[in-house]
Amino acid sequence: MSFKQSLAYWCLADTETEWTWNAEQICQTAVELGVAAVELAPPEAYPVIEKYKLKSALCFNGMPGAPFVKGLNNLSYHEEIFSRTKQSIDTASGYGFPNVIAFTGYKWRNAEDPTSGEIPLQDCITNCVEGLSELASYAAKKNVTLCLEHLNSRVSSHPMKGHPGYQGDNLDVCAEIIRNVNSSNVKLLFDVYHVQVMHGDIITRLNANKDIIGHIHTAGCPGRNELNNNQEINYPPIVKAIREIDYSGYIGHEFIPAGEAIAGFKEAVELFN
Repeated sequence: MSFKQSLAYWCLADTETEWTWNAEQICQTAVELGVAAVELAPPEAYPVIEKYKLKSALCFNGMPGAPFVKGLNNLSYHEEIFSRTKQSIDTASGYGFPNVIAFTGYKWRNAEDPTSGEIPLQDCITNCVEGLSELASYAAKKNVTLCLEHLNSRVSSHPMKGHPGYQGDNLDVCAEIIRNVNSSNVKLLFDVYHVQVMHGDIITRLNANKDIIGHIHTAGCPGRNELNNNQEINYPPIVKAIREIDYSGYIGHEFIPAGEAIAGFKEAVELFN
């Protein structure tokens, strides 16, 4: 079995490194590396992705700013999230793209104000189940799957390496939400890097959640860089474990290159081949 792989668009287009590429360059690189998709690209890049006969393996939910801040844990944001996510589902469906991302959001009552008090965890679970259930019925009609992402809240050194305040920082909580929704159109986004930061025990957690995993992200830890020997995650056994659970979704390489970008992504693709 060969894995379907994709390159995370933002890692090449939106970082502070010299790898500030445009949609053409990113899609050309994906084709050259023999992968089937890119992901987390802005909608204006979709025609370019389609031109190169690629998929967007995972689409944004349409929320402005950092999309993981205002989430489904907060009823105050449901109306906006529903409207924007349904629009993203429509667009993804129109292009034949399979997945749209979803987030619990930050734990504060005003997601952008840490002094506003915290949403109780049980309320977070209840509100996320309610919100994802609403969106699941819509996504099902469009043949699109929502992928709820678990993120780490421990790393504060970089806005895309950790997310202090994110309420879905416990993988078991995210899994509980998804199982309570009980829809084949709501799955878990299992990010190996974030799981390592928060929990470790990656292979056991892959096996425990194999029935609900809809998308997988990779990156090295610490640093969220390449999957090489300069970080602590031993990827070959993880690749073997993913194969053994008969995972058939996409593997999205979502790391910020510390070295030469194409070489790093080529190494990652070859590892999963």
